[in-house]
Amino acid sequence: MFSCRRLGGGLVQAGGSLRLSCAASGRTFSSYAMGWFRQAPGKEREFVAAISWRGVSTYYADSVKGRFTISRDNAKNTVYLQMNNLKPEDTAVYYCAATPILRVGSYDMDYWGKGTLVTVSS
Repeated sequence: MFSCRRLGGGLVQAGGSLRLSCAASGRTFSSYAMGWFRQAPGKEREFVAAISWRGVSTYYADSVKGRFTISRDNAKNTVYLQMNNLKPEDTAVYYCAATPILRVGSYDMDYWGKGTLVTVSS
């Protein structure tokens, strides 16, 4: 079971920063690769970033590369998404997700958390 939280508020001006966190219950968090996805109004859900179960490998969508950073703290059962230099097109509901086997390229996930809305004003 996963729950997402925002750190720093859900409304931010373009160029600002926001950090999302996703806390997982259960003792097997460290066995799962984690990912962040987003869904903008009227659009399909899209991949944002993923991180391997030990945090050694990270993957990003081209649209966020260099601006967003995914990280995890297995001792806290938490995965983070640091978002910098936010743009209005980053406005979306953000979801965290988990999978025991990370499929690089498709990033298919098995478990999903509740989303959190991020709004970037111009």
